[in-house]
Amino acid sequence: MRLLALPLMFFPAMVWAEDYVLSAPVGAVTVHPAGATLERRVTVDVPAGQHRLIVQDLPVGVDLGSLRMVVEGAVKGEVVMRDRFTPPRDAATPEVDAAEADVARIEEAMAQAEDDRARVLAARDAAMARLDFLRQLGEGEGVAAQPVADLRGLIAMIGEEAAAARRAQVDAEAKARGFAQRLKDLNEELNRARAALAALRPEVEDRAYVAVSLTVEREGEVSLVMRSFAREVMWQPVYDLHLDRAAGKLRIERGAYVRQDTGENWKGVSLTLSTSMPAEGVNPREVYSQKMRIDDPAPPVPKPVMRSQADMGALAEPVMETAIVVEQAAVSFDGLVAEYRYDKPLDLVSGADMLRIALGEVSLNADISARAIPLYDETAFVEAQVKNTAGEPILAGQAFHYRDGVFVGEHGFPSIPVGGEDALFFGPIDGLVVNRTVLDRHEGDRGVISKSNARKEQVRIDLENLTGEAWDLRVIDRVPYSEQEDLQITYDARPAVSEKDIEGRRGVLAWDMEIAAGEKKQIGLDTVIKWPEGKVLR
Repeated sequence: MRLLALPLMFFPAMVWAEDYVLSAPVGAVTVHPAGATLERRVTVDVPAGQHRLIVQDLPVGVDLGSLRMVVEGAVKGEVVMRDRFTPPRDAATPEVDAAEADVARIEEAMAQAEDDRARVLAARDAAMARLDFLRQLGEGEGVAAQPVADLRGLIAMIGEEAAAARRAQVDAEAKARGFAQRLKDLNEELNRARAALAALRPEVEDRAYVAVSLTVEREGEVSLVMRSFAREVMWQPVYDLHLDRAAGKLRIERGAYVRQDTGENWKGVSLTLSTSMPAEGVNPREVYSQKMRIDDPAPPVPKPVMRSQADMGALAEPVMETAIVVEQAAVSFDGLVAEYRYDKPLDLVSGADMLRIALGEVSLNADISARAIPLYDETAFVEAQVKNTAGEPILAGQAFHYRDGVFVGEHGFPSIPVGGEDALFFGPIDGLVVNRTVLDRHEGDRGVISKSNARKEQVRIDLENLTGEAWDLRVIDRVPYSEQEDLQITYDARPAVSEKDIEGRRGVLAWDMEIAAGEKKQIGLDTVIKWPEGKVLR
């Protein structure tokens, strides 16, 4: 961007050849999962000598501490930054001027419509007053004593005038309704115009400025490059997951949502999405010594007094757009950070727009099976076990799941590193029926075990395949576990479990089996718990 020198009379008097007032909009943005690096670049022709470049259109919330400046074509001197008591500036642009003119036009049309409606209502009120006068004239004393001929003329006159007044009243009320509708339409149009104007100039009165002193050896171009970090920007992955069971493939359509609330509209920026997280810090945490001690048991704690909900007060719940879709971004991955670069100029209005960028497709092999959780569900679910062979990480984000072309639901997508594996699910299998029944539970003096320090539970899990196709099925259930030597827990599973303590979860069991179309299967699980007399099971 090239600009001509402008005099700047409101800065403290110093000996400068010239001050150059520049506009430095954001030109390139690298967006991180939280925050973004913003780059601004401006170029101006200057003669040899000492000068000052002044940028006065930075948003007032700019992080001046993170602001870094590079001068090309000159020697940089001192830098003055200010975010309060800044000089006034003209924030007008052709777009803003047009939007302001549109608002003014609509406001003028509304005022004219209000005046027209007021005149129509005045005509209506005049017609109603005429009707009242004619009614009183017909009811006045002495009317009946008039000669018949005069009385007939008076009645005719009253009738004609009343009819004319009534027609005038009806016409005025019809016109008033028309103006009321016109005002309603204009008010809606005005709200849209004001919203468009607000989107073009957020926080136009509040801006920070930066002044950079220069020493220029010879006349020519000088460029100022400014980089700063903004926390009011974010991007989030979004996926459409398409599972093709027949082909054993998972096609992942990847995208990203980008939003910014910096108080500054971005126009024609070059956008890069990065997985680097500068907001998370650069150092690992320290591990400090842990001191332990023993002491006498604490006295019994008094039983708390129960309070009503009205006494406690209601706890406030935490407060938790149509997206602009753009074409696909190019990706690069250096083994630590992935970057998705989109060089086509993009616009993004602060606090309003949500931008969606396509990040390309990934196709992965999928090992498809079914998973049943009888403790909670009455059907099994489609499971796709995948390995990330895309050569880049697949980030956690929002995902929409499709199974054989049918949308089955929305769920969070896990982060899968390069070479990592994970299980994804694609909805229930209505024909793969699961039923968990507690057959018997004995405790105390009832049933087989008559001691009060023992408990036995018998569970049966019934499985039936009504889908018309065979499934590889994994059934997951649980038994309690103990870390106390005196609390003994044993179980008997029929058939034997395929895996226990799944993913380190104590007592969680799995059975792997094949279930053919129309086949029924059954799992038995008996649990016995014993503890010393005088103790209480919790």
